Amino acid sequence: MVITDDRNSPHEAQFDLSTYLAEGKALVETALDRSLEITYPERIYEAMRYSLLAGGKRLRPILCLATCEMSGGTREMALPTACALEMVHTMSLIHDDLPAMDNDDYRRGKLTNHKVYGDDVAILAGDGLLAYAFEYIAVETKGVPAERLLQVVARLGRAVGAAGLVGGQVVDLESEGKSDISLETLTFIHTHKTAALLEASVVSGGILAGASQEEIGRLSRYAQNIGLAFQIVDDILDITASQEVLGKTAGKDLKAQKATYPSLWGLEESKRQAEQLIEAAQAELSPFGPSARPLNAIADFIVRRQY
Repeated sequence: MVITDDRNSPHEAQFDLSTYLAEGKALVETALDRSLEITYPERIYEAMRYSLLAGGKRLRPILCLATCEMSGGTREMALPTACALEMVHTMSLIHDDLPAMDNDDYRRGKLTNHKVYGDDVAILAGDGLLAYAFEYIAVETKGVPAERLLQVVARLGRAVGAAGLVGGQVVDLESEGKSDISLETLTFIHTHKTAALLEASVVSGGILAGASQEEIGRLSRYAQNIGLAFQIVDDILDITASQEVLGKTAGKDLKAQKATYPSLWGLEESKRQAEQLIEAAQAELSPFGPSARPLNAIADFIVRRQY
């Protein structure tokens, strides 16, 4: 996938998003593999590694790395936080798939954690990854002032707690099977359940690099917009894509009688709303100039996944 940015000089090289994502994913995969060794008790570490290394786009860590570089930092200073973000995201997937939550059998094209290791170990594997994520940021980050690390830890804690992911999941569970879920409630669910961790991914990269408060504000709004667009596209794909494309059970939302953006807006309006969110996100990046190419291209990628 080659993304061109018409706002920049035609003499500048085209930006190849496919290569950028592949390189970022390879870097993250290697770092994740090294981050977690198997030791006693082996079963819990095996369960943690099973889901952590199961693949996926690695979008959240790549967003963290890209934002840090755009803001004047380096990949090296952001890599521990990038890995920690993937640990937190993996925890949320393990717990989301449990019978008490969404009760799914497949994730990233593989059996879900609880199907392999049992509900009890799956819960503990998620807990282990969540705790280790914060330890990993604190211990492994080099060359970053402690004050910035504290801000990153606080941002991540808020994103994953009751003010973020957990709160969104609770309202999501309470809304299942109800036919009168409002757009406001649906948007609350997804700004907390999906967008909050994406926002932490983007903003943490900026914080690590020493971005200004104005820049952090722009990064927050960019991330909130792409996070909501990401969820709208997910809702569309749940209807239109196969299990092979999704890597998880297709049609799950419909079977669970969940409110989705297509159920409220229809498919075409949902696509239009996602496009508008991406345009608003990219507008926030304009002051960063050509260095924002990766984030601009990732925004386009989110909304142009297979419908």
